[in-house]
Order: sequence, then C-alpha cells, then structure tokens
Amino acid sequence: MKSARAALDLTQKDLAQKTGVSRQTINLIEKGEYNPSLALCLKVCKVLHCTLDDLFWDEE
Repeated sequence: MKSARAALDLTQKDLAQKTGVSRQTINLIEKGEYNPSLALCLKVCKVLHCTLDDLFWDEE
C-alpha cells in the first residue's frame, strides 16, 4: 500500500483525508498492525486505483 500511495505522490495524511480515517490508521495499516474493514480496503483501493489483490493479498 505504501508504494502505491507514494507512486501517486500522496502522503499518509492525504490518503487518510480521502478515505475518511486518521493518518495514524493509514500508518498502522502500512505497518501491518491494523486489519482494516472491507469497506475501508475498498475506499483505499479506489483512491489508489488498485485492486484488493494488488494491495492486500499476501503472497507468503
């Protein structure tokens, strides 16, 4: 998620504002310390122009 956000030149604050959450929530998601709701995942995907698989699928 961080690389997709950076590719669009968005800060954590920018993404938070566009998705209606706090910057701290975005930070925790990027660090893997918070599991967002499906609704939030979809909002993030829409803003970052990505699919759920692109952002949240764990290959490991």
